[in-house]
Amino acid sequence: MPFTALNLDPEIIKVLEESGYNKPTPIQENAIPKILEGCDLLASAQTGSGKTAAFILPALNRLKNNPVKLAPGPRILVLVPTRELAMQVATQAVKYSKYLPRVKTVCIYGGAPYPVQNRQLARPYEILVATPGRLIDHLDSGRIDFSRVELFILDEADRMLDMGFISAVERISEALPKKVQTVLFSATLENEIVRLSKNLLTSPVEINLASSKKKHENIEQALYLADNLDHKLRLLDHLLKDETMHQAIIFTSTKFFANELVQILKDNGHQVGVLHGDLNQRQRTNTTRQLREGKISILVATDVAARGIDIPAITHVVNFDLPMNIEDYVHRIGRTGRADAKGIAISLALFRDRSLVERIEKFTGRPIEKKEIAGMEPTSKPSRQAPRRSGPPQRTRRPERSDHDGRSRSYSNRPQSDRPRPGKGTFDRPPRSEQTGFDRPRSEREGFGKPRGEQTGYDRPHRPRAEKGSFDRPQAAGFSGKPQQKRQSDGNRNYRYSKGK
Repeated sequence: MPFTALNLDPEIIKVLEESGYNKPTPIQENAIPKILEGCDLLASAQTGSGKTAAFILPALNRLKNNPVKLAPGPRILVLVPTRELAMQVATQAVKYSKYLPRVKTVCIYGGAPYPVQNRQLARPYEILVATPGRLIDHLDSGRIDFSRVELFILDEADRMLDMGFISAVERISEALPKKVQTVLFSATLENEIVRLSKNLLTSPVEINLASSKKKHENIEQALYLADNLDHKLRLLDHLLKDETMHQAIIFTSTKFFANELVQILKDNGHQVGVLHGDLNQRQRTNTTRQLREGKISILVATDVAARGIDIPAITHVVNFDLPMNIEDYVHRIGRTGRADAKGIAISLALFRDRSLVERIEKFTGRPIEKKEIAGMEPTSKPSRQAPRRSGPPQRTRRPERSDHDGRSRSYSNRPQSDRPRPGKGTFDRPPRSEQTGFDRPRSEREGFGKPRGEQTGYDRPHRPRAEKGSFDRPQAAGFSGKPQQKRQSDGNRNYRYSKGK
């Protein structure tokens, strides 16, 4: 089916033909007609299947066929989870609206200066692409008017749930007009997504073209086992020497190690960049631009870049660290093999990651081929534990304790009366005839009960106060023995000193 069969405007078809797109992808073929009909839509498709065009093209067609007076405030609102994805969607919207001069797109996201975005929001525009956090900030400041919104689009809704944006999404949805068409796109349709769609969508049409076990037939997946971190680095260095690797993304689990790995690769002579959440927007944009222009061949990134990077030149994806979230594995390897091109996804794993590998294989429904490099085979082997028997866990007996005489005893089995008791030692009270000092009861101490004048030392209840003499506190006038001066006030908080009597 050609694009002309989807009832899109000729100006939009013209841009598609100039871009070399002649046939819609399955998600575009199924989603575009439903959006043009005005239905709420719940759609799922694998990464790189053309989901952005699936909602941008019908949105532009709506603006072209139903023109209204230009004014501040969007008619199309697109909500995305990350800055990179926001810029990608905005770029596609500008590209496809090339021959629609009345359509203007504004993109707002965190990390960019507020004054620039404030000026953009104050001018007339039609499409607004935003991340949830920054959109809430502008909404609280009263800089955005949602009264003109006709179409509300949520892209990568599953990622929004993972990043904790569910409350922000619901708040934004409540601020929209009641009669608004809502379209939700997600990589998977799991329980959380279905629950969210019930709150946001009204009688939605469901399109599920990518289940959680969708196989990436055009992506070759391989797994290399390593003994430790040093072994991983040696494997990575060998893999990066492959001449077929034109551009690659290496995923790490932490931002700190991403910086460390970049420095290691630079020392080895590679053209490499880094992308993670600690970088400001200017640095992230510059790194992405250099990757698109081919100035860098390797990008080290965290999962912040797993979604939102659409560069067909990426031939390899390397999982230096396996993701803890199984779904992130699918989005990582989806950075290669875009638009039905061939791609290679390589994972480096320790033996302790075998259970994680099994979960990934179960989730994708496809085993990952295990490979080895000659001369770099792993020396460690996974430990095989004895199979656990069914039933309650077996309790182990506490080790027996031993007495000072070396005999073994167990407090749990020996009766209370049979337990050994310590003999007389240094802490026992001596016989009364031998008690002296504080060993004797207080009533028998020397001086107890004597008159106060005859009591000495610690027999006294308390020490008597010392007589005034050379050890008294020095007087205010010094050691001359002069009487101490008293401070007097005249009632105005002014004090003067006079001799006391």
